[in-house]
Amino acid sequence: MIALFTDFGLHGPYTGQMKAVLADMAPGIPVIDLFADAPAGDPKASAYLLAAYAAWFPRRTVFLCVVDPGVGGPRPALFLEADGRWYVGPGNGLFELVQRRARETRCFEIDWRPERLSASFHGRDLLAPFAAMLARGDAPPGRSCEDAGRRPDWPDDLSAIAYVDHYGNAMTGLRAAALPPDARLSAAGHVLQRARTFDDRPPGSAFWYENSNGLAEIAVNKGRADRDLGLSIGVPVEIVA
Repeated sequence: MIALFTDFGLHGPYTGQMKAVLADMAPGIPVIDLFADAPAGDPKASAYLLAAYAAWFPRRTVFLCVVDPGVGGPRPALFLEADGRWYVGPGNGLFELVQRRARETRCFEIDWRPERLSASFHGRDLLAPFAAMLARGDAPPGRSCEDAGRRPDWPDDLSAIAYVDHYGNAMTGLRAAALPPDARLSAAGHVLQRARTFDDRPPGSAFWYENSNGLAEIAVNKGRADRDLGLSIGVPVEIVA
């Protein structure tokens, strides 16, 4: 299958244009919408989400990833194999955590170019066609570039809000398994204790818990953490002993 991970948003033509390319070039291969609202123009926050959510997909999945504020600039276009899954996207750090956490990786720069390549929509013109070819099993070879797009200065876990979902729950870039069981999290002036799930706290209470993809997530039972606690993408999160 091909899984889409983009910051295009839930409205507008961009996802549809990429899906049209995939349908034309890889007919019959399922296309899954994973994120259409990854942190806009923020490869760093997006990298922690991609690493957490990609782990639930089977081997041979091709992730078509477009969070690309530097489109048209000098950043390379990459395809990466990590633990049997493929990733296609910009070399701007978006794949840093996938590469760092994988047991086996191979990274290549995309040498192939289409006949027509717009300066501002590589997702449609370059990355989607290449992902389709990769999913079909006949992508052209690339040039090995193991260090391209790497961000060794980024932390192993991101102590900040990385995503706010439809319900107002605020995901951090922290893996819950790396935190002490009794750890408290501090964000926007609120100190939050851990709960197993929403029903462990009375209505209106704020807490953090391990979400279904292993990330520490801040929530308010029968409320919205973004509105009630003043949380948004990029807000720092501190681990309180």
